[in-house]
Amino acid sequence: MNNKHTLLLPLLLVAFGANADASRPGGAEQPADDASEWAFKLTPSYYATSNQHSAVDVNLRANHGPHAVWLGYYQRGSEFEQTRSGYELTLASDYAKLVPSFQWASHGFAGGAVNLELGSAVYALLGLGRTNAKDYYNLNFDPNDSVVYGLGTRLLPSTNLSLYTVKDNRLHTEQVVTHVVARYQAEQDQRLTLDLFEKHGRASPDDPSVSGKGLALTYDYQEVFVRLARDHKVNFSLDNQTRISLGMRF
Repeated sequence: MNNKHTLLLPLLLVAFGANADASRPGGAEQPADDASEWAFKLTPSYYATSNQHSAVDVNLRANHGPHAVWLGYYQRGSEFEQTRSGYELTLASDYAKLVPSFQWASHGFAGGAVNLELGSAVYALLGLGRTNAKDYYNLNFDPNDSVVYGLGTRLLPSTNLSLYTVKDNRLHTEQVVTHVVARYQAEQDQRLTLDLFEKHGRASPDDPSVSGKGLALTYDYQEVFVRLARDHKVNFSLDNQTRISLGMRF
């Protein structure tokens, strides 16, 4: 989506593993409910996009038991900047995980989502996102007024594998993004995450339809991680984007 119609709901990435999660390698995929201390993740990112100025984003996420809050700032040259904040709650049992979230940002943005992971060794993924359609540059790179559906498994040794689709069901853009995500625990203190995705749809109902593919690779080592991504037709535009993120947990 373009700046007038695209909005950020980073929960979709957090809940379904397309991004580096808040846990350390070798730890749980989400912070434990009885965690007594705050855990932080700081992620600065750089975006190089064809036919646009380069952009930077800094995101600070804090987890305390089932609660998570974040604060972020995005700037692209002198063209666009935005500050955002949000909250999510993880309600987990042995066979289900329910994650509602809310987000607010400058320029009048507000949005929310709810996502469900149902199952254990083999699980289903379901989600719904809604926004107020205010201006936002989409750092989620998926449609956000959308439904999410998919499947995953932990049957492979040291691996969490998932296949899911994010589909616009409100703004009539025909946007569909399908992800295949593999998270592999290489060693106790090392983790690899590969996200392959394919997309098709329109930036707005009046724009031409585009199709693109991309990948993101994240390597975690103890308290630090690096993520590289290449995204063709980013946000359903005619532009291609390279992203690099360097982060740390503390």
